[in-house]
Amino acid sequence: MADDQLAQAAGTSSSQLCKAEFSDRVLVRSILSQPEGGAELDGHRVRIGGWVKNGRKANKGAFAFLHVNDGSCPENLQVIVDADKADLGRLVHAGTCVHVDGFLKIPPAGTQQKVELWVQNVLHLRQVDDPATYPLPKKYLTPEYLREVDAIHLRPRTDTFSSVLRIRDALTYATHTFFHKHHFLCVHTPIITSSDCEGAGEMFQVTTLFSQAEKLVKELIKNPPPSESDVEAAKLIVKEKVEVVSKLKSDDKTSKEEIDSSVTILKKAKEGLLKLEKRSKLKPGIPQKDGKIDYSLDFFARKAYLTVSGQLQIESVACALSSVYTFGPTFRAEHSHTSRHLAEFWMVEPEIAFADLEDDMNCAEAYVQFLCRWLLDNCIDDLKSMADKFDKSCIDRLTMISSSPFERITYTKAVELLEEAVKMGKVFENQVEWGIDLASEHERYLTEVKFQKPVIVYNYPKGIKAFYMRLNDDSDTVAAMDVLVPKVGELIGGSQREERYDKILKRIREMGMSTEQIEQYKWYLDLRKFGTVKHSGFGLGFERMVMFATGIDNIRDVIPFPRYPGRADV
Repeated sequence: MADDQLAQAAGTSSSQLCKAEFSDRVLVRSILSQPEGGAELDGHRVRIGGWVKNGRKANKGAFAFLHVNDGSCPENLQVIVDADKADLGRLVHAGTCVHVDGFLKIPPAGTQQKVELWVQNVLHLRQVDDPATYPLPKKYLTPEYLREVDAIHLRPRTDTFSSVLRIRDALTYATHTFFHKHHFLCVHTPIITSSDCEGAGEMFQVTTLFSQAEKLVKELIKNPPPSESDVEAAKLIVKEKVEVVSKLKSDDKTSKEEIDSSVTILKKAKEGLLKLEKRSKLKPGIPQKDGKIDYSLDFFARKAYLTVSGQLQIESVACALSSVYTFGPTFRAEHSHTSRHLAEFWMVEPEIAFADLEDDMNCAEAYVQFLCRWLLDNCIDDLKSMADKFDKSCIDRLTMISSSPFERITYTKAVELLEEAVKMGKVFENQVEWGIDLASEHERYLTEVKFQKPVIVYNYPKGIKAFYMRLNDDSDTVAAMDVLVPKVGELIGGSQREERYDKILKRIREMGMSTEQIEQYKWYLDLRKFGTVKHSGFGLGFERMVMFATGIDNIRDVIPFPRYPGRADV
């Protein structure tokens, strides 16, 4: 029976409830998010599905209480099942999947729930095969435990991680909403690239040479290469066939058909010799040329990598479509085990034509504020859950940032403020002086202590920034900016791009790039030759935004399946 039919059977309308699309059930969220917590739905007949968080038998096994969650919200719906409806022993264990229909009722006074479901029919029941081995017991589980291989695939069933995923989803939706609202076009940039945007060199290489080498070893074992004597024998056969053809051609009595036939036999003998010679040269291992790996034999006929950023490619699109952005996975082969690094992470990277550094800062500030407001408007239950479990200040922090202008200071001013703090007795692990790349402790001091709000630092020394950032008139700094926020530090990095061909070429050469490396950026330099335009952009680390919103300290706990050194499970 469909949900509207169930509701009509109870003399009510299903319009108050949100039906799960493409499924015959009502979302638990639509029941519990009613103004009176669902009490106003007393008497409604509904169908729900979900997983048992915990359960227990009551009244000497006459019925069972179940707390069921379907992932639509942090709260569980209390479900009551009589013993004549199902085997209660199979129902009550955590992890059991149930699909039931019944009537919503107001529970007795004094209970915590506003509404509960009395089951009429158990439509589907799939118990945990061995409850003793279920990796998610009722006790508190540490984030470290949940990252282990035996639990990571079940991590979304935990209260904390399901809230993280809903917040992450809301931030994704908000991102697309913000940029579409401001007339940006979403562009998918390549994951496989031949260029290193950041110049860090810590990239994952994409190659088929190893698999080809393994395949060759198996092939040579199964079908060994010809020996030198085999090749010599084939050469003799070719020589004989050449002599036959020559003799036939010199004989006036030989017909054209006989000559053509002999020539065909000679061609086949030569083809066979070439194959033998080629196979005789096969050797196990990675192919080399002039003592170096021969990448011309690789899949892309050159070195290729997993991208660290879609920025360079999105710039080329911005030089045609004006306002664009890309939102996708990026990769770093940095062998780091800190709480701030992943090998695979997601980036939001807008690029704006006809925009300078100030425009860039304005866009970044508006975007972060929009994300904060969106969470407050759409995810308050999950945020409350995060505040209760991890960071009591997360809601206040989002509220403050959504409505307060960001502080803006130059890099030089930031260093002066840090030096003043040192003089006043503040101790930093990393030395403070002009020219350093600000460390996380410096960024957090500025945002959490000095200004107690987000800070945009701009005009960095050119020596610590990438070649594509626009050189300022002082020739010492570039038009770069970082958005620093409390709790996380750097959330966004961006710049006005260098649109002047001679300037960017000089910067590339100053960085010591070889002629071969410069050639790889020819297409990028062409943008400065063919209708150049002032343009700016930035990149937001998406996982850092989730950390900032939730208060979770480890970046590995805000992405569904974290990849870091030694771990690529599931």
